[in-house]
Amino acid sequence: MEFKLRTVQCAGPAGLHRMAYTEWGDPRNPRVVVCVHALTRNCRDFDFLARALATHYRVVCPDVAGRGLSDWLKDPAAYAIPNYVADMVTLIARLDVDTVHWVGTSMGGLIGMALASMPGSPVRRLVMSDVGPEITVESIERIAAYVGTDPRWASFDEALAYIRTVSAPFGNLDAAQWCHLTEHSIRQDSDGRWCFRYDPRVAEPFKASFAGQPIDLWPFYEQVSCPTLVVRGAESDLLTRATWQQMGERGPRAKLAEIPGVGHAPMFLTADQIAVVRDFLLAP
Repeated sequence: MEFKLRTVQCAGPAGLHRMAYTEWGDPRNPRVVVCVHALTRNCRDFDFLARALATHYRVVCPDVAGRGLSDWLKDPAAYAIPNYVADMVTLIARLDVDTVHWVGTSMGGLIGMALASMPGSPVRRLVMSDVGPEITVESIERIAAYVGTDPRWASFDEALAYIRTVSAPFGNLDAAQWCHLTEHSIRQDSDGRWCFRYDPRVAEPFKASFAGQPIDLWPFYEQVSCPTLVVRGAESDLLTRATWQQMGERGPRAKLAEIPGVGHAPMFLTADQIAVVRDFLLAP
């Protein structure tokens, strides 16, 4: 099963920008699941999950502004959750549906949580992968150490080696899976060298807002009322076990699942990880 690549025009503080997305499955299917990636990732992370869900859903995977094939924003200050939420509302309007299910990894989970916390939200089921309303300073500092550094590589293999190093918490992936994640994360620039396929300036508001301070978004989480699943990498430093367990007791009282041998974050490339999400979304 293959996808179609589409775009939608969105409005932000600095004007208009184009957001790209992949669409899988029958475009007439009223059942839609939106899958949103992590801070520096892209929509192609969900190819394996989308194929598995596309017999049941119309699966839509956007490249958040500044990533993948979407436009870079003129003002880096606009790389912020409220603006991403606004873009997703525009996307859902384009899809012409009233409700969606949501799968979000890390940043994508925070976008989904923010949207699900709003009165009249279209989100009817929410999957948050390895992120929660409380994020430690240590994990923020680890991410800040490489986000926005804008490295260059002379070859694809050099880029692959770098991504395997900084993304080691993804777990024990095979060579084909690492190649898939790498080839959709990088591009060749005008001099033939390889670089990341995201705007390095996405790091600016991230670092400015959270440097030295933990993130506390419990008031938003406690406004979520739809059925929720929180998936945690058992070795994650971003979603602590204590926060994960509290998410099962507060707000929507989420169902909890843990993926062994993985840190931040599960990538849903393997059958066992895909089954965790599929079974939750399709449960009566």
